[in-house]
Amino acid sequence: MIRIYHNPKCRKSRAGLQYLQEKGIGFTVVEYLKNQFTEKQLENLLVKLNLKPEEIVRKQEEYYRKNLKGKEFNDHEWIRILVENPKLIMRPIVERKYKAVIGDPVDNIEEFMRNQ
Repeated sequence: MIRIYHNPKCRKSRAGLQYLQEKGIGFTVVEYLKNQFTEKQLENLLVKLNLKPEEIVRKQEEYYRKNLKGKEFNDHEWIRILVENPKLIMRPIVERKYKAVIGDPVDNIEEFMRNQ
């Protein structure tokens, strides 16, 4: 089962969704701004991404620039911040059973699907 964590208002997220649709790949859409992650779900996704929480933060977001930039947080604190502010999470994220990838650029999804 493939999941795409998607924000319909994001151009890059829509491009990832369109890629999966055009390739005829079956998937489930999770609008993570409506159905927010729990801390445990985000921790599991980070393991599949093989990334630290800070590595999936959208640093161009206003909330980040005004409230977080230049501050130090441990992984647990970052996870809590991301769960409370899901707009900060890079998108789209495409997930399979054991691995996941950030789908920006879309080429990341293509390579991910080829290597699974």
